[in-house]
Amino acid sequence: MEVAAAEWNALLARLGLTDVYLTREYVESACLLEPGDPVFLSRDDVVFPLILRKLEGRHDVVTPYGYGGPVARDPAAAPGFYAAYEDWCHGRGVVSTFARFHPLYQNHRYSSFAVEPLGTTVAWRLGGDEPFERLHPHHRRLVRKAERAGVEAAVREDAGLDEFVGLYEQTMRRLDADAFYLFPAAYWESLRALPTVLVEARREGELLAAVLCFDSAPWLHYHLGAQSDEGRRLGASQLALLAAARWGRGRGYELLHLGGGVGGRRDSLFVFKQRFDPAAAEPAYRELAGTASTDGFFPAYRDTSRR
Repeated sequence: MEVAAAEWNALLARLGLTDVYLTREYVESACLLEPGDPVFLSRDDVVFPLILRKLEGRHDVVTPYGYGGPVARDPAAAPGFYAAYEDWCHGRGVVSTFARFHPLYQNHRYSSFAVEPLGTTVAWRLGGDEPFERLHPHHRRLVRKAERAGVEAAVREDAGLDEFVGLYEQTMRRLDADAFYLFPAAYWESLRALPTVLVEARREGELLAAVLCFDSAPWLHYHLGAQSDEGRRLGASQLALLAAARWGRGRGYELLHLGGGVGGRRDSLFVFKQRFDPAAAEPAYRELAGTASTDGFFPAYRDTSRR
């Protein structure tokens, strides 16, 4: 059934499915990036927040930017949900559904949709070792470099975003990013309704790097990041993310979910993220590469010179 928007978050709370990417506020904010109507479906303890888009008199469905798809408190309820969802699509004139599943819920495992792997994401474990100890040596060196240079990182809750937005847009233009990532002002305004944490790295008052995270216990989600050329040279982003991990660890959170590369690719952004907790992916990487090292050519199993 379709759930009224005003009742959605209370339903999530009853089911214990309170991740930020499922919430009403996040779905409504995502509609500013992928225009359509926010719709909230539920059946037998399965929830599915989606964007319903008009298509020449019919409709199609996409999940909001980020992670989503149908999420079940009990996967045994999934078959009944998917059967009911098919009926809902017929009634609504929905011709296709494109879902980006949630890697932490791993809801692709009980999906009735045709599933294609796009890529992997990185989750930095916050339990056990102190976060600095999990870092790849490359990131440790840059953290120390930033600290020696007088860079300081601070966590700001309920912070204003104007300065971050300016640095973020500067970063996207320097990287020649797709126009999609230059978000409209309304999107930044919509983030005020979400539980955000801003971590800034500054030197002598100058903002060198910052990361914007979603506070969604027991997970902290990295959402967006930015850095200046000087911040990149000094390792300011590494220092900022370390501060975010320590902040989450201090609150007993399990993971800092860093996401993946652009479009799910194993690109330089993916390598940057993986080096915050390389041991988390070590068994699979070692099986493919024959080594756990991420020094030199990465990923080693793609290095044609080794064949």
